[in-house]
Amino acid sequence: MKSIDFIVVGGGSSGCTVTHRLVKAGFQVVLLEDGPKDDSIFVQMPATFIRVIGSKRSVIYESEPQPDAGGRKTYVPQGRTLGGGSSINAMLYIRGQKEDYDEWERNGCDGWGWDNVLTAFKRSENHMRLSEPFHGTNGPLRVSDTRFRHPLSQAFLKAAQQTGIPYNDDFNGDKQDGIGFYHTTTFDGRRGSTAATYLKEVENAPNLEIRTGCYVNKIIFDGNNNATGIELRNESGKIEILSVKKEIILTAGALSTPKILMLSGIGPKEQLSKHGISTLYDSPEVGENYQDHLEVSIYGRAKQPISLLGSDKGLKALSYGFQWTCFKTGLLTSNVVESGGFVDTSNCGRPDIQFHVLPTLVGDVDREPIEGHGISINPCFLRPKSRGFARLRSADPTDSMIFESGALSHRDDVDTLIRGVKLARKIIRAPAMAELISEELRPSAKEDISDAEIEAHIRSHAKTVYHPVGTCRMGSDEQAVVDTKLRVNGVKGVRICDASIMPTIVSGNTNAPTIMIAERCAEFILND
Repeated sequence: MKSIDFIVVGGGSSGCTVTHRLVKAGFQVVLLEDGPKDDSIFVQMPATFIRVIGSKRSVIYESEPQPDAGGRKTYVPQGRTLGGGSSINAMLYIRGQKEDYDEWERNGCDGWGWDNVLTAFKRSENHMRLSEPFHGTNGPLRVSDTRFRHPLSQAFLKAAQQTGIPYNDDFNGDKQDGIGFYHTTTFDGRRGSTAATYLKEVENAPNLEIRTGCYVNKIIFDGNNNATGIELRNESGKIEILSVKKEIILTAGALSTPKILMLSGIGPKEQLSKHGISTLYDSPEVGENYQDHLEVSIYGRAKQPISLLGSDKGLKALSYGFQWTCFKTGLLTSNVVESGGFVDTSNCGRPDIQFHVLPTLVGDVDREPIEGHGISINPCFLRPKSRGFARLRSADPTDSMIFESGALSHRDDVDTLIRGVKLARKIIRAPAMAELISEELRPSAKEDISDAEIEAHIRSHAKTVYHPVGTCRMGSDEQAVVDTKLRVNGVKGVRICDASIMPTIVSGNTNAPTIMIAERCAEFILND
């Protein structure tokens, strides 16, 4: 390959996106990914993503024990394969609320208001059924309705409407409020990750080199703070230096991008000095401002053995596999989180709770699912006020970070979840749900329980929705880690285009916004 114009560090949702745009523009690009290729059938088959979490194609970040979450650790799985989170997530396509981006702009992120980001969202999107004014149909990212809709998912929608929540056919349209079926990053019954869409279109281009199994240790700078290359450990375990002509683009995610910066000498001077790292630029907010969505499950036991992940055993599993392999139809095309919605529980004028509804009883990384058949209705707060951080444990690139998630440390987050749990318990007792569900299993079979009991359930069971953001905040102030063109402050030739740049988390799933951020990064580079 000729000399390298751009090195993209991280082959996830944003990395594949920005790589596509730069390769299409004719630049020489190297894309580096720590994990393997995305060629597992469990990645491609929508319903089996749960089997990928905890495998070699994911990494699970583990926090310190969190005092406000019952002393439990926060476990945050992230993609470690081409496509990153878009290869292991539930494939929900949600942009957030208009107000999220207008707030970014009001707080110093000029050019990041709703009208600006909508253009990038539409540019990325190839929607199977919707077009103007809110959707695009010519982008690489395939967005469609799910091919399979479980009876329990349908029952939730009917029950929610019986409690007074309106139906919404498009959470990314004129308004987010209401309940409905999610749009998904799927096509033809398969997962449509950024690796399967953006990267697939350019993977054989002569000006692109894709390297998996490469772990980046740090960025290398010259005496004028210009980035000249990166140091990596390759698939064979050997240290390599790659030189770059133009820029290095960090897309390693909110729990790895700040680590690379700090190991490169960009971060809080006091922390860097503690680990013997020379400070290239004192950037005190690197690793700070950590945010995530948390949810808690309300479980209902099904009267019949019908739930999604409880009916894929034995001969049934073989028949479902045959149906998917031959026709790309049936249960295995489900994204599992088929239905849900957004509700304003505080009369603030915009939704503050999102429901993720799974037609099965689910566990998590650190806990086994409840035995039997049923439904999980998971209210999630949308705009957390709790904050955490990720800091270096040592100067060893292979060492884990000191990760404090700050889970449930702000009272308002707990109160919002209490309201969400109350509404979920009301829905699970509505007539349409009662036809299929015999009883609530958790937090309690009793209809009347106190707020204190609900809070105890939240503090002992709330979990991440796998949306870490904020640790390399964008802004126009001196403390911001990146400017509004995503350039790392204090140095030259480095940009960040992943969820770490979000000043505040968006009101919804973060994959689509992360892709939008990468689209904007490419836009800035190509317009320079």
